[in-house]
Amino acid sequence: MIKPEVVSILKNKIQIIERSDSANILVGPITLPVNLNGETVTFKWYSWLHVTDEERTELMGEEMTEKLIGRLAGMKLADSQQSSVLVYGDFENDDTALIRMHSICHTGDIFGSKRCDCGFQLHQSMKMIVENGSGALFYLANHEGRGIGLFSKAMAYLLQEEGYDTVEANLEMGFEDDSRSYADAISVLQRLRSKPVTLITNNPKKLLALKAAGMNAVKRVPLWGDVSVFNEKYLRTKVTRSGHLGAQDGETLPGIMAR
Repeated sequence: MIKPEVVSILKNKIQIIERSDSANILVGPITLPVNLNGETVTFKWYSWLHVTDEERTELMGEEMTEKLIGRLAGMKLADSQQSSVLVYGDFENDDTALIRMHSICHTGDIFGSKRCDCGFQLHQSMKMIVENGSGALFYLANHEGRGIGLFSKAMAYLLQEEGYDTVEANLEMGFEDDSRSYADAISVLQRLRSKPVTLITNNPKKLLALKAAGMNAVKRVPLWGDVSVFNEKYLRTKVTRSGHLGAQDGETLPGIMAR
């Protein structure tokens, strides 16, 4: 039996975001103090769970919270990963807001790997959002290795050590170059904010995904840095094979492509 006080605490922090053939269950906001450059910065944290149309139907109704709590232990969510978003400032109402759609990178974000620039991009975008006064960082859990998963990424790394670039390694293992979808994240973004946003990215595909969904993505801010001998080929491949943009739209990456 679920205690009434537990339901009372959680009920107003859970909402369903309807999609055409499924739904996202959004939980939050949760106060999350974060160590950023030695200073404590307070963000609002949300996480969401994607459910099928059948699961959504089963959960709907006045007792949605009780039904969800009752199912959690049996869902074995620790065996998979869920995405989340860090929100800073008055994200809903501020006229200008930065957003970052950040693909999870186990090696770069957690271990600080120099084979990519992901860890740098994660922390730098958080700094940019705080400096801007409002924004949101979406941490997308099913995007590892451009959507191929951590184990497949490890095998792709082995191919890269033998001379394959990032795109070639993915293709040789039967994957697409980039299979990431931003649909779930965009649905959450649309629930949290309707005003225009500025996207922190070098990837034009992210900007196109927002615009295709009807979001008023007015512009982008580039995010290059942490260039080293370990990731130079990786960064060059982003530009030459995956269409990533430089400091201004259409530019190549300064200091990399000139070599």
